[in-house]
Amino acid sequence: EMDYNGAEIGSYTDNLIGTLLAIFGNVLVSISLTIQKYSHVKLAGTKEHRAFYRTKTWWSGFVFTCLGELANFVSYAFAPLAIVAPLNAVSVLTSSILGFIFLRERLKPKDFAKQYGLVFLGYILVIGGAYLLVSFGPNSHEKLIATNIVKHLVGWPVLLYLLLEIITFCLLLYFYKRRKANYLVIILLLVALLGSVTVLTVKAVSGMLVLTIEGTMQLNYPIFSVMFVCMVASAIFQAGFLSQACKLHDSSLVASVNYILSTFFAVLAGAVFYLEFINEDILHICMFLLGSAVCFLGVFLITKTKKKARIFEPCVTLNMSNGVPTIHDKGPVIQPDYSGSFSYGTLVNNNGVAPAPLPVHLETPPLGPRTSDASQGHPGIKRD
Repeated sequence: EMDYNGAEIGSYTDNLIGTLLAIFGNVLVSISLTIQKYSHVKLAGTKEHRAFYRTKTWWSGFVFTCLGELANFVSYAFAPLAIVAPLNAVSVLTSSILGFIFLRERLKPKDFAKQYGLVFLGYILVIGGAYLLVSFGPNSHEKLIATNIVKHLVGWPVLLYLLLEIITFCLLLYFYKRRKANYLVIILLLVALLGSVTVLTVKAVSGMLVLTIEGTMQLNYPIFSVMFVCMVASAIFQAGFLSQACKLHDSSLVASVNYILSTFFAVLAGAVFYLEFINEDILHICMFLLGSAVCFLGVFLITKTKKKARIFEPCVTLNMSNGVPTIHDKGPVIQPDYSGSFSYGTLVNNNGVAPAPLPVHLETPPLGPRTSDASQGHPGIKRD
């Protein structure tokens, strides 16, 4: 099938493959984060002094992470951005469910409904919203050969969009760096603007790689190298800003707002760059927007209820920015975290969250009287 420009259009089967790959990848990444966190907590509760990367559990989680991210990457080649990007809500949903299973709390039905009612409402909204946006999202997308990508890139809608995005990004960066405006919205807008570039380039790189595997060589075109470099650079800077946001603000709020803003700009970028909604009617577009809004509300309820229910605990240390998962001395939290593209299951703790109890033989012993050696380093303290 061909579009009005003569470009080959992906089939319904391609859309289905891309959607299933995105769902599978997000579920697999959430499971991998849980496995890695379990490895950290299990290691922290023993007397054995061993690095986390020497445990089989952590490596099994890492393998699942790679498989999940690979599935997410390939899904961009088969399905439109407008469908793949909002399906990150599946990762939030799965992480929250796994966190609920790990809590294993016994509550009366009345207390259970009061404590977890909004969370389960969020589950329903995410599932319903995902169904709507998949059902009424773009039914076809363009096969991304190199010449088509160049044609889109030099078109005036894309150039105007990129110009406005660059101006907006520079203004936000000025206020963030020079004016010290560390507001959550400013930081996450920077993340979302970079994220829109990331998903555009990921879709181009993934599409050209898949076509090359199918037998149509695309890697010898300069546009492939340009897209690949932009993909890596935007991903790294995006991870850095997201890490700063998690350090300065509540990680649950970061998770929900980042999902909303990043999804909005990803869908907008796909509509402008790849013309994903050009053949859709008003009814389908309105139903797609309704599904996206329902997903946004569901994610917000799941992430914000964690303060009371402690089901969902997003991580604040991003593996792509520092490379080493860490355990903070305030006590670990055994909760799976929100997963964007750059969060790989570090074990951290937020202020105000109760630490997970260690085994009985490792509980902190009660403090005894101050010894004379301890007071020698403090001349102002009298000895007992």
